[in-house]
Amino acid sequence: MPNLNEFANTIPVAPIKLAVLNSATELGNKINKYLVKARSNISSIYKDDPAFQGYAEESYLMNFSTPRFNSGEGKAVLNESVRGKDLFILVDVCNHSLTYKMNGFINHMSPDDHYQELKRVIAATNGKAHRINVIMPFLYEGRQHRRNGRESLDCAYAFEELVDMGVSNFITFDAHDPRIQNAAPLSGFDNFSPNYQFARTLLRSEKDLVLDKEHIIVISPDEGALERAIYFSTVLGADTGMFYKRRDYSTIVNGKNPIVAHEFLGNDIKGKDIIIIDDMISSGESMLDTSRQLKNMKAKRVFICATFGLFTNGLDAFDKAYADGVFDRVITTNLCYRPPELLKKKYYLEADMSKFLASIINFMNHDLSTENVMTPTKRIQKILAQYSEGASDFDDEK
Repeated sequence: MPNLNEFANTIPVAPIKLAVLNSATELGNKINKYLVKARSNISSIYKDDPAFQGYAEESYLMNFSTPRFNSGEGKAVLNESVRGKDLFILVDVCNHSLTYKMNGFINHMSPDDHYQELKRVIAATNGKAHRINVIMPFLYEGRQHRRNGRESLDCAYAFEELVDMGVSNFITFDAHDPRIQNAAPLSGFDNFSPNYQFARTLLRSEKDLVLDKEHIIVISPDEGALERAIYFSTVLGADTGMFYKRRDYSTIVNGKNPIVAHEFLGNDIKGKDIIIIDDMISSGESMLDTSRQLKNMKAKRVFICATFGLFTNGLDAFDKAYADGVFDRVITTNLCYRPPELLKKKYYLEADMSKFLASIINFMNHDLSTENVMTPTKRIQKILAQYSEGASDFDDEK
C-alpha cells in the first residue's frame, strides 16, 4: 500500500463505500482490512478537514442484501444510504459455489446470475452514489470478445450496458482482449496484471532460482499471452519462448475448434527452469500438455503462473500430472473462487491480490494516475535485488 503522504496534495473524490457481492466476500473483506489499516494512519491535520470527512473509518463495507423470491427472481436492497459516496462494487462472476432456490430446486449461480446481481446493485445505487466503479477481476464473457460468423458479441454488449447504467470506471485483470473498451471509449477502463504478485510468490517459495538468461525461460502457452510473457521475462532478465496452438478448424467441440498440437518456438530449454505465464487455467488440458512437452524437452522445473485458476474439469488431472513430474508449482491469484481442495494441494501457491486492489481503490478515490500500480517494474526489481542478497521475505517499500 502506498504511503498516504503520496495523497497529501489531493483530496478524495468522495467517501469510499465498498459493495462486496456474495461471490467475492473473502477477497472483499481482505481489501477492506487493508483500506482500514492504511487510512487509520492519516495525519491528524486532515481529521478536521471537511474534504476528508469519512476518510478514516472502521469499515468501508456497504450493508446491503440480494434476496431472491421462490420463483428465482431477485432484487438488491440497500440497508444504508450511499448518497454522495464513491462506490466500488466487487463481483466474482466465476464463483460457482453459491446456490439459490427456484421452485424448490437448488441452482448453482452461473456467470449470468452474478452479472444480473451486479446490475441490480447498480440499479439500486445509481442516482444516489456520487460515482459508481465496478471491480470485476474476471471479465464477464471476456472470451467472447469478437464475432466469428453468426454469433453474439457478449463482452462488448455487457460493458456498454454497464456504462449506460452509470458506471464511471471499470477495473479488471488480464482481460482476454483489452480492446473491448472500444465498446464504450469515453468511460474508464483499467486492465491490470499480477506480475509483481507472481514474482513475489515464486521467489518466496523457491530459494535457489538463478535469474538470468542461462537458467530461466518465460514461456507463453499461446499467442495471446505473448505480450505478458515478454514483459515478465524482460524484468527478470530471462529469455522468452512461446507455443502456438495448431487447431482443427473443420471441427467444433464444445463451441471451439479443438487443438491438434502445441508447437514450440524458442531457444533450447534443456536444464533450464521454465515459468509459464497465462491469463487463466480453464480445464487445464492445454496447460498440462504444454508442461508435458517442456519436460520432454529436458526442462529442469516448470512453474505455472495463471491469473485465474478455474479448474473446470476438477483437479484429478493436475494431481496425476504432479505425481508424474509434469510440473512443479501452480500459482494463481485469489481474484476468483478457488475450490477448497485446491488450497490444500502441495503444488499450489496463491498470490494474494487484496493489498494491490486496496491500493488501486485508494489511487482512484484520489483521482491519481494508476500508472505506478499498472506497471510495477521498479517494485519487481527491488524484490529481485533483495532475493539476490539472500532475503527470505520481500518488502517492496524498503
